[in-house]
Parts: sequence; structure tokens; C-alpha cells
Amino acid sequence: MALTIYTCKECGSDLNLNPNDLFPRDFYFEAGNKKTLSFAAVDAGKFRFEKEDKIMPFFETLNYWGIQRKRTKINCNSCNHLIGYIYDDGPPLTGGIGQYGFGPSQVVPRAPRYRFKTKAIQVSSQT
Repeated sequence: MALTIYTCKECGSDLNLNPNDLFPRDFYFEAGNKKTLSFAAVDAGKFRFEKEDKIMPFFETLNYWGIQRKRTKINCNSCNHLIGYIYDDGPPLTGGIGQYGFGPSQVVPRAPRYRFKTKAIQVSSQT
């Protein structure tokens, strides 16, 4: 049986990612899948997480002046190289409709999705 190992391309350290937590390539996410690998869970000791909150200028009308983007950067714990982002568009956490099952107008809470850039990680197999 082949063992898949995911390492940082910058420093070569093992990221301890489990292939069983990998989402299929054709699975749809709001933030997309372009040139990335998405995992449902990671070993938090292998990464540094950095919150990012920025407003991108976007002028449509006088009252509408920007798009706010909140996400979390995933950096390698060994070399602090940026290797991906955390998005909150994973599978729903509850089976009910809306937040805590209180109605369709509420936001459905979702699990985090750990999205790694394919150009920042190296995938290798060992037998």
C-alpha cells in the first residue's frame, strides 16, 4: 500500500496531512478549487494560522465602496512560508435548516476547509 506524504516545497518539512481528510477534486466549493488541494482537518501543530481582514476597494455607487474579505492564512510552522488559506465553506455543521435549525433566513454554519496551493506543497508516495 502506497503512503502519500505532503511536504512544504520551501523547507521540505512534513505537513502531516491525512489523505483520508482530502476532499475529492470535483467537490464544489464557493471559493473554488483552482490549483488547490482541500482538506477537512489538519494537524494544527504543523502550521501557523494568521487572521487576515482587509477591504478591497470596489466602487460601484457612492454608498458602496468596498468588499470586505476575512480569511485565515496557513503558514508552514518551520519556515513561515504561505501555503494556503482556511475558508468556512466546508460541509454544513447542522442537519437543520438555517443556523441551529431556526429558519431559512439564517446562515448555515459550515465546517472549516483547509485549502493548500499545489505550488506550495509537494506530494510524494512511499511504498
